[in-house]
Amino acid sequence: MSTSLALQAVGPSFLNPEWLISTFGLIGILAIVFAESGLLIGFFLPGDSLLFTAGLLVADGHYLHQPLWLLCLLVAVAAIAGDQVGYLFGKRVGPSLFRRPNSRLFKQENVHRANDFFARYGARSVVLARFVPIVRTFTPIIAGVSRMHYRTFLIYNVLGGVLWGTGVTVLGYFLGQIAFVKSNIEFILIGIVVISVLPIGIQLLRSRRGAARTPDEASNPAAPAGAPHSGPRTD
Repeated sequence: MSTSLALQAVGPSFLNPEWLISTFGLIGILAIVFAESGLLIGFFLPGDSLLFTAGLLVADGHYLHQPLWLLCLLVAVAAIAGDQVGYLFGKRVGPSLFRRPNSRLFKQENVHRANDFFARYGARSVVLARFVPIVRTFTPIIAGVSRMHYRTFLIYNVLGGVLWGTGVTVLGYFLGQIAFVKSNIEFILIGIVVISVLPIGIQLLRSRRGAARTPDEASNPAAPAGAPHSGPRTD
């Protein structure tokens, strides 16, 4: 494929699904899915676009030579295992997670966003969050913080891991067999990279705007404070 230069122009290589797959192969896919599913540092990884690209490349015969069923099975297992680790981590750290200071790789905004999502959808959020970047990483952790019943979490975790892991990959596989997609796969891969980078760009922009507002709010004591976030809860 003659896409490397164009893809490098779109974004960094560590967010380029084709580069990740061509460099690290199946092991890289599973490691990224695991990290993005429940590790605090994995929120910026391109899970959706990575799986979609993996399906495309399996259909096109590039880089990945494993059968589709095996790829889907291993991805689902990695996704489920990642959420399990996130749940156990959240259960261990408890409410102290909400007092953890911001850093370059950790933002309280992400925790509160996942907490609001969990409070709104309850146990279903474990499945629904799979399809929402960033929230996907923090929701199993919030489930652990909230002491969600383990059996309930496990059921929804398995369901969500299978639906997301196999669904997005299979979608890429079947679209990769369409003549139009095969003949324009370079542009489609570039579009996937743009989509994968977009949520991170929006997150960085929001963080910068929030940092710019902080000095103004500090200098104006009469300014209304932001709405407090609700604490974690379960159904």
